[in-house]
Amino acid sequence: MDHIDRVLLAQLQQDATQSYAALGQAAGLSAGAAHERVRKLRERGVIRRTTIEVDPAAVGSAVLAYVLVDSTSWMGDSADAFAALPEVLEAHIIAGSASVLVKARTATTEQLQDVLRRIYAIDGVSGTQATVVLETFFERPLSPQAADET
Repeated sequence: MDHIDRVLLAQLQQDATQSYAALGQAAGLSAGAAHERVRKLRERGVIRRTTIEVDPAAVGSAVLAYVLVDSTSWMGDSADAFAALPEVLEAHIIAGSASVLVKARTATTEQLQDVLRRIYAIDGVSGTQATVVLETFFERPLSPQAADET
């Protein structure tokens, strides 16, 4: 990846609906060259998908919680069980005192309690510790410049 690819990625993260002409202008390319670069980024798996950002509160998912999941066994084979819970947005095997870190969104704390019950029912789970987010200062996408700055 070169500087132009990183500019294209940054632009797409700001607004994935931009025309190739606008992308090309930002990167100093023609629309066709920008299109070809983006196509290659997709082929290489750098761009995994194109999506939109939704306001969680506007769609009834205002309660955000991070859940540390304790286990009695290796949880590396439990991805499908966590993915089966629609309120679970992310699940990560982690190092430390817990085995899995889960990010979940619900409409109410009662619904969060139900999600915790369903997580607890996953084979191997021995406990959970939830931290409810009161306010989010910011969330940012991965910077395509990060690799160059280290």
